[in-house]
Amino acid sequence: MTTMTEASVREFKMPDVGEGLTEAEILKWYVQPGDTVTDGQVVCEVETAKAAVELPIPYDGVVRELHFPEGTTVDVGTAIIAVDLAGGAAPAAEAPAAQQEAAQEEPKPEGSGRQPVLVGYGVAQTSTKRRPRKGADVPHQEPSTPAQALQSELNGHGPAPAVPSDRPLAKPPVRKLAKDLGVDLATVTPTGPDGIITREDVHAAVAPSAPAAEPVPQAAPAAAPAPMAAATYDTARETRIPVKGVRKATAAAMVGSAFTAPHVTEFVTVDVTRTMKLVEELKADKEFAGLRVNPLLLISKALLVAIKRNPEVNASWDEANQEIVQKHYVNLGIAAATPRGLIVPNIKDAHARTLPQLAQALGELVSTARDGKTTPAAMQGGTVTITNVGVFGVDTGTPILNPGESAILAVGAIKLQPWVHKGKVKPRQVTTLALSFDHRLVDGELGSKVLADVAAILEQPKRLITWA
Repeated sequence: MTTMTEASVREFKMPDVGEGLTEAEILKWYVQPGDTVTDGQVVCEVETAKAAVELPIPYDGVVRELHFPEGTTVDVGTAIIAVDLAGGAAPAAEAPAAQQEAAQEEPKPEGSGRQPVLVGYGVAQTSTKRRPRKGADVPHQEPSTPAQALQSELNGHGPAPAVPSDRPLAKPPVRKLAKDLGVDLATVTPTGPDGIITREDVHAAVAPSAPAAEPVPQAAPAAAPAPMAAATYDTARETRIPVKGVRKATAAAMVGSAFTAPHVTEFVTVDVTRTMKLVEELKADKEFAGLRVNPLLLISKALLVAIKRNPEVNASWDEANQEIVQKHYVNLGIAAATPRGLIVPNIKDAHARTLPQLAQALGELVSTARDGKTTPAAMQGGTVTITNVGVFGVDTGTPILNPGESAILAVGAIKLQPWVHKGKVKPRQVTTLALSFDHRLVDGELGSKVLADVAAILEQPKRLITWA
């Protein structure tokens, strides 16, 4: 049987596609064992905490093995697919579990460890001296457990050397998590394949420790059965959805933002009848042919003009240096609801775009988000954000700041309402705007000026010309 340790076989590792993220979920494989692949061909789609990303393979060859099935969350730096650069027949496709069992049975020759495949990724170089290998002067000892054999195989070092039987098995990210939480891995009960400790195992080890701090020692055993009740939920009438990927990252970011930046939210209700008329006129303008023209376009431009008149609002807080960093550019974020959760891609240098250019950028941003193709880079570096809750029929809200940004503008539904216009009550198109801002960066006066300027422009859109 051909082994996976031939010199022509290359392992492609999960890259860091999201600027520092530690893991990604494999959503879909586009190839199977035996398929021929070429350099640059997309082999799978993965979801990080920020976006769904397609991964191209950097090799020409034949797929030998897929190490993980769809739906598996894999740590960055872990090999996910093996490619035979020499081509030839590939072994029949088999389940990853069966492949791992085969890996335990088939030793690898010395020197066949995985090689780095991307700049910045691959096997870390350390000064740690490894244990003697098979064939060295010390007597060969068989691995004491199948898990130790598997761990040695996964690290690409051939048959496993002697390992103390009490050494817990865990990947580096899991060991770091345990260290950060103060958990002794030797006390953790592993549930992973072949006795490997998982993240969930570490978190489970932390959960029971809380009652131990109670002043009454007997309270912990009495409370122990309580968590077990969670497993008896009504499966016929309840559904539990794992929180991961974009939704997990969004939840963590919003909690961090809400409890880090002191939020202030102000509101204004404004007559936008003239703005709505301008929208209809622009739709008929040949300069906007083929472009998406809607109220959001003019609201975005109004916010950009308001920022130009009040540049101090466009800033961020540097906690380490205790400084306010004022931005001389505007990367305008647009909150977008997608099947994978809320994301906030931004239009780079939105302040420098003409109205048609801004319309084109907004259209591309929305279409890309709906298709689930927004890249992590498109969600980095935002300065201020707009969230259009009005599309759901909502009048307004108190939006939470996108982490690292200074302000976020919520736009409510535009409705016909009775309004005093030129001394008479008339039906007018009215909406409510809400501006949340970081009170460390923006005081009440500045925040009020920005919101008032946006409202004034939407009430009299000719100010887009006179104020610009």
